[in-house]
Amino acid sequence: MFKMYLCRRIPKHLQSSLKNVKHHKSTIAPEQVQSESPVVSSRLIEQLQGVVGKSNISTAEAVREQHGHDESYHPTSLPDCVIFAENTEQVSHIAKLCNNSRTPLIPFGTGTGLEGGINAIKGGVCLDLSKMDKILSVNQEDFDATVEAGVSRQTLNTYLRDTGLLFPIDPGADASLCGMCATSASGTNAVRYGTMRENVLNLEVVLPDGRIFDTAGKGRRTKKTSAGYNLTNLFVGSEGTLGIITKATLRLYGIPECTTSAVCSFPSVQNAVDTTVNILQCGIQMARIEFLDEVAIDAFNKYSKYDMNVAPSLFMEFAGSDGTLDKQVEVVSEIAQMNGGSDFKWAQEAEERNRLWKARHDIVYACMALQPGSKPYSTDVCVPISNLPDVIIKSKQLIDEAGVIGPMVGHVGDGNFHVFFPVDHSNQEQVQKIKDVAKQMALIAQELDGTCTGEHGIGLGKMELLEREIGEEGLSVMKQVKSAFDPNNIMNPGKVFC
Repeated sequence: MFKMYLCRRIPKHLQSSLKNVKHHKSTIAPEQVQSESPVVSSRLIEQLQGVVGKSNISTAEAVREQHGHDESYHPTSLPDCVIFAENTEQVSHIAKLCNNSRTPLIPFGTGTGLEGGINAIKGGVCLDLSKMDKILSVNQEDFDATVEAGVSRQTLNTYLRDTGLLFPIDPGADASLCGMCATSASGTNAVRYGTMRENVLNLEVVLPDGRIFDTAGKGRRTKKTSAGYNLTNLFVGSEGTLGIITKATLRLYGIPECTTSAVCSFPSVQNAVDTTVNILQCGIQMARIEFLDEVAIDAFNKYSKYDMNVAPSLFMEFAGSDGTLDKQVEVVSEIAQMNGGSDFKWAQEAEERNRLWKARHDIVYACMALQPGSKPYSTDVCVPISNLPDVIIKSKQLIDEAGVIGPMVGHVGDGNFHVFFPVDHSNQEQVQKIKDVAKQMALIAQELDGTCTGEHGIGLGKMELLEREIGEEGLSVMKQVKSAFDPNNIMNPGKVFC
């Protein structure tokens, strides 16, 4: 058994997954859905041009198509125009103009969401924030940074390379950080570092009427506060329905002295999840614990040229000091073996560790390769860890009974797992089967004290499930909040709830 510790070193950053996303979308263009007639008047376009200049607004169909979909199965819905803002003041003027004319306004980051959150189902103005790309401050002693809306997580971590710090939330795609705030993203590192909700200190937000405010107060970046309502977390996960996030102040962390990765296979899902629970009960601070079922491992092997045992498996990453890492690895190895774990494979070099996690992040494309010509239909649920084997086993039964392909990938350290269904959208029978399975999975998760979505969000696809989850009164309160911030319903209308 070989182990390689990587000391005081940030992995080479992978090629932007956004480039892969755009290529993927250009080769498999989704069906387009357009509003019945344009809702953006020529007068409004002239006014918007006066704010940002003619070069920063487009009505070209190709540009609108690019901004009319994310990575979900939902068909493209084109905005009437796309506008590129360069600063917060421009965003404020744009919001005022749209609000005064009752024109839908949809914030756009990188388009890597998975629930149709940016689709312009009612037309309107798509506000692209990618040109707001400044890293405004990094406070090394205080472990925080402030960034504009267009800064991506990989860009920030590249900038931090020589500081000994990193921003650890990693949803896979190179998403914009403010977009990650808007969707309350998490990912593979959540078991150690939490989700975006735990890592956002302050937000600058532009409200629909153009007002600009900071959710924790201007310039505030304390690790905790008891001052008033928690407005910051109100906007984290709001999915662009309450306002436009233009800046974010984020927690940073020290880069672990040493890291190493391992993969281990198990005879059953129960064994893999039991191993996860035992590891956490021992208080071991794992960096990542990822579950892949046998179908996902098969796709993983074929797509990324690996030769892992085709069985339920855990991908694990250990991080810490050189003195403590050996002990962690020893304890975890013993726990895994007690639960039937075998076929340990360890990353021997930095390049191999990067390749391993890149292959894990590319799993959605690997799943699509199982059914050539298919498009992804992705769903996720989250339950208390003790209920994870139950929901996974029942979900696998639903998938088998439906006769569809459904590889599973899970952030099992926090009870969250995903299914990436490859689907032929011209086959309506297959589409309906997959929709039924996804809904039943969510219902099972809710019955087991869980949620219909751990990190993808509600968007277009899970509005009915949201009401079932939080109840009629809870939904009513949410609508009151929406009405208070956005009385004219211009912010990303038709998302989260109707």
